[in-house]
Amino acid sequence: MPVSHKHPERHHYWTLGKLLCFSLLLLLSILTLLPLVLTFLYSFFPQSEIKAYLALRNNYNTEMWMDFLISPKQATVRQYYTILIDNPQYLKLFCNSVMYTVMILAGQALVVPLTSYCLTKFEFRGRDALFFVILALMLLPFQVTMTPTVITLRTLGLMDTIWAVILPMWFSPFYIFLLRQFMLAIPNDMFEAGMMDGCGPVRSYVHVMVPCCKPILCAAAALSFADCWNMVEQPLVYLANNTGLQPLSVMFNQLNAEGTEVAFAGAALYILPALLVYLYFQEDILLGVQLSELK
Repeated sequence: MPVSHKHPERHHYWTLGKLLCFSLLLLLSILTLLPLVLTFLYSFFPQSEIKAYLALRNNYNTEMWMDFLISPKQATVRQYYTILIDNPQYLKLFCNSVMYTVMILAGQALVVPLTSYCLTKFEFRGRDALFFVILALMLLPFQVTMTPTVITLRTLGLMDTIWAVILPMWFSPFYIFLLRQFMLAIPNDMFEAGMMDGCGPVRSYVHVMVPCCKPILCAAAALSFADCWNMVEQPLVYLANNTGLQPLSVMFNQLNAEGTEVAFAGAALYILPALLVYLYFQEDILLGVQLSELK
C-alpha cells in the first residue's frame, strides 16, 4: 500500500513583533506621504477657499482641533492656468530646470560610465592615484570645492553661463565610484570571450559592459535626476549675476511669495517629474543599490 505523505499545514499568523513592525512602518509611511498627498489635493482648491484656510494658521482656538480639509467645495484648475499661462515666469524657470537636468544627464551618460570602465578594466600608470583623487573629491563638501571651481570657470570665461552649472556636474565622483564598484564584480571571462570573437575595447564596452550594468546605470540616472532637479547651491554661486538662467529650485520660494493661491499648484508641478522618474526606476534603484552593496 502506498504511504500517503501529508504535508503539515502552514499556519500564517501575525506575531506581536510583526504586528508592531507593520504598525510602525504604516505610521511612518502615512506621515511621509501625507504632505505629498495634501500638496496635490490642495492644488485643486479654489483661490478663496485655500486663502481662507491658510488664514486660520496661528488664529485658531488651542482647545479645539483645527479643521482638516479633505476635498474642496468646488474643484478648479485655475491655479495651474495662472502659473502656466498668466504667469510665464514659472514656465520659463521650469524649462530651465528641464534643460539643466537633460544636459547634465546626457553628459554624465557619456563621461561617468566610460571613466568607470577605464578605471576598472584597463591597467595604466597612475590609475590607483586617480581613483584616490576621485574618492577624495567625493568626500569633500561643495563648500570646499566651490572656490577652485569658481576660479577655473572664471578663467575659462564660463561664469554666469549655463555651462558653469552643467560642466562640473558631468564629472560626478560619487557616480563614478558607484559604477566602478559594480563593474569590478563583472567577470573578466566575459571580456576575454568577446576578444576571442573579435571585440575590441569599444565593442566590449557597448555590447558587454553596458548591458551588464543596466540596473546600476538606471539607479544612477534616477538618483542623479533628483540631484540635478533639486540643485540650489550651484546656480546660486555660478549664476549670481544672471538670475534669468536660474532653475526653478532656486526661484520657487520667490514665486510662492507672490500669492498663496498658486503655491500648492506650483509645488505639485515641481514634485511631479521627480515622482514619475522615481516610480519608473523604482525597481532598478532598489536592485542596483542592493547589487552594488553585495558586490
